[in-house]
Amino acid sequence: MTGLFDGVFDHGPVAGLTDDTAWLQALLDVEAALARALADTGSLAPERAESIAAACAAHRYDPAGLGRAAAGGGNPVIPLVRELTARVRESDPDAARHVHRGATSQDVMDTGAMLLARRAGGALESDLRALADHLRGLAGAHRTTPMPGRTLLQQALPTTFGAVAAGWANGLSEAADQLGLVLRGRLAVQFGGAVGTLASLGRDGPAVTAALAARLDLAEPVLPWHTDRGRIAELAAALGRVCGAVGTAAQDIVLLAQTEVGELVEEGGPGVGGSSTMPHKRNPVAAVSALACARQAPGLVANLFAAQIQEHQRAAGSWHAEWLPLTDLLRRTGAAVAWLRTSADRLHVDTARMRANLDATGGLALSERVTTDLAPELGRMDAHRLVTDACREAVDSGRDLAEVLTERLGGTRTPERIRDLLDPAGYLGSAAVLTDRVTGARTGRTGRAEHTDSEEGVQTPDER
Repeated sequence: MTGLFDGVFDHGPVAGLTDDTAWLQALLDVEAALARALADTGSLAPERAESIAAACAAHRYDPAGLGRAAAGGGNPVIPLVRELTARVRESDPDAARHVHRGATSQDVMDTGAMLLARRAGGALESDLRALADHLRGLAGAHRTTPMPGRTLLQQALPTTFGAVAAGWANGLSEAADQLGLVLRGRLAVQFGGAVGTLASLGRDGPAVTAALAARLDLAEPVLPWHTDRGRIAELAAALGRVCGAVGTAAQDIVLLAQTEVGELVEEGGPGVGGSSTMPHKRNPVAAVSALACARQAPGLVANLFAAQIQEHQRAAGSWHAEWLPLTDLLRRTGAAVAWLRTSADRLHVDTARMRANLDATGGLALSERVTTDLAPELGRMDAHRLVTDACREAVDSGRDLAEVLTERLGGTRTPERIRDLLDPAGYLGSAAVLTDRVTGARTGRTGRAEHTDSEEGVQTPDER
């Protein structure tokens, strides 16, 4: 069933990998792997194990019914094991006696969560890396495109759109790397039995744990981690970092798409980004949706961090409190990434508007450059004072800063030199070189990237 808000908050591939059916299949995969691990260690005949595994198909069970039945024992594994045992008994009564052998409910839930995280996280990481690659391409195409740099939401010095997009791409790539470390190094099987001693399996417990880990391709932990929730916290932190990187880029896009700024536009086609009352609206709806999903992450991460404090060998409530926040965090992170990919695909870069916004200050954004040019003659403080007074006069009088500076400098700088100093394209610092570090472009001695799309004078698709 599709929920009212799913179109926004369950966008992308992760939602289908974390729904009730996905959870149920992950739990059943653990039960099947456990039966086969028992067979691998000689504790169960292989044919008995296969009888159990054959019944571990999610489509044979009703998630909603299991959910209702979970109220009796406090988790869905208890009714699932009951139904699984009944199904196995129909075909192999002897095998039915070995369903769930040696495990406790938390073993199946935790290991199932690890499988779910790996499956959903794999799709998420793939989406995230594709997004970062797309933004690297956008950065390379605009490595020398001037635009206003903004601090505290006001124009500061010029930068390039290439540097801005490179910053987005780098943040996303580093978040993907951190997520990858967790997915490939910190997801571990959980198998400890009632209190973490595996007592019901006698001496076979550690061997069964190793076989179970091998069957599921999960790490084998040193100890059962029933009340040591560091792995969940690390996963939550990695997902939260992804949402932070996504949210930063999405928020920038939303701000740059404001009518008064207009430097970016999401071009989604007819019916996309409209308003229910205002026909003229072109809302950056994909970036807005990405931001809406990403903003939910901090609360979910906090819930999972708070749940780390647990009692004795098995928790009373804190463990249960993880299930929905973890599922929701995976979903919201997946949706945030998917929406930002959509936004990036739709993005039109208005280079002319970027330049017009730079020129709107009448050269004020280049005041630092003038100060630096004058400092060797006047001293830093006197140069700063002179330029500050000139800026104030230009703002108060509405005159052009170049004209005011020409008068105040009394011929020590030609009007041409002053206008050159106030040209944003000449004060971009190392923006292009820093962009190349992210895009991987080779930079020659001229400082220009050695690939055709980013050469000066070559129009990118967004500039045509």
